[in-house]
Amino acid sequence: MMYLASASPRRRELLRQLGIEFEALPSNILEVPAADETPEQYAVRVALDKARYVAALVRERGLAERPVLGADTEVVLDGEILGKPRDRGHGIEMLTRLASRTHEVLTGVAVLHAGVEHTALSRSRVTFGPLTAAEIARYWESGEPEDKAGAYAVQGRAAAFIERIEGSYSGIMGLPLYELAQLLKQAGLGGP
Repeated sequence: MMYLASASPRRRELLRQLGIEFEALPSNILEVPAADETPEQYAVRVALDKARYVAALVRERGLAERPVLGADTEVVLDGEILGKPRDRGHGIEMLTRLASRTHEVLTGVAVLHAGVEHTALSRSRVTFGPLTAAEIARYWESGEPEDKAGAYAVQGRAAAFIERIEGSYSGIMGLPLYELAQLLKQAGLGGP
C-alpha cells in the first residue's frame, strides 16, 4: 500500500493496471519553473515536491507511514514547457503549435520510502500530424484538453492526432510504469 500524491484519474488507472494498492492524497504545491531549471530538472523536482508535500501531510495527520509516490508530466516544445492551458485561446494556440511537429513529454517520478528519495525521468517523443483549425476547435470544445499538459490527452480523442510515439505510452499518460517498477525495486518494495 502506498500514497499517491495526485488527484489524476490517469495515474490512478495506471496504478490499478499494475495491481498496486494506494490511497490518493493530492498535493497542493506551487508549480513554477525556477529561472535556471531545465525542463528535465523541473519535472523531477515537481514530482519530488509533490511526494514530500504528501509525506509531510501524512505525518501531520498522524496517518500510517507508507511509501509516497509523486509524478509530474510536462509537454516540451522547442525547449519550452507548455504547461496546462489557461483558457480556450491558450489551449488552441498550444494545439496549433503542436500540429505537424514532434515534441517531448517528460514525466518525473519520485518514490519516498523509509527516509530515502528515489527519482527517475521518462522521456518520450510524440509527433502530431497536421490539424485544421476546425479539428482543433472541435477538440477543445470536447472539454478533454482543458486540464492537460500541452492541451491534449494521449489516451483520449487526441490519439487520432498522433502520427508516432517514441518512448513510454504510460509516461505520456502521466506515470511511466517501467520507471516506476524500477524505483519500487530500488526502494526495496519489490515489483508490481
